[in-house]
Amino acid sequence: MALMFLNGGAMRGGPLHHLLGGAPLMAETRTAPKYRFYSVGGRCPALAPVAHGGAAIAGELYDLDLDLLRDSLLPAEPPELELGVIELADGGSSLAMLLRRPLTSHVPLVDITAQGRWLS
Repeated sequence: MALMFLNGGAMRGGPLHHLLGGAPLMAETRTAPKYRFYSVGGRCPALAPVAHGGAAIAGELYDLDLDLLRDSLLPAEPPELELGVIELADGGSSLAMLLRRPLTSHVPLVDITAQGRWLS
């Protein structure tokens, strides 16, 4: 089992939530204020770590079976994202999907950090 921070379509009520296979929600939480938040082509959100000018981004923390992560959730992620480790508001660590660097596509990125969460 591994903690996974979700901040997009796999959150409760989202179109990808079923991919979690009933994994338990551990907490509604935020990242540490070390990230910029982007809309990737209007399809999904992406966290990007920054040295300065970051914000705390809202999401949900789930306890995921690693097989489910490998076989269900990761294959559904867009190519602009990659698995990484983030810092949570409480100082703990979690897996999360991060903006791939260098960006591997020409999809437009819109900075939505001021929203603090995914609204679509």
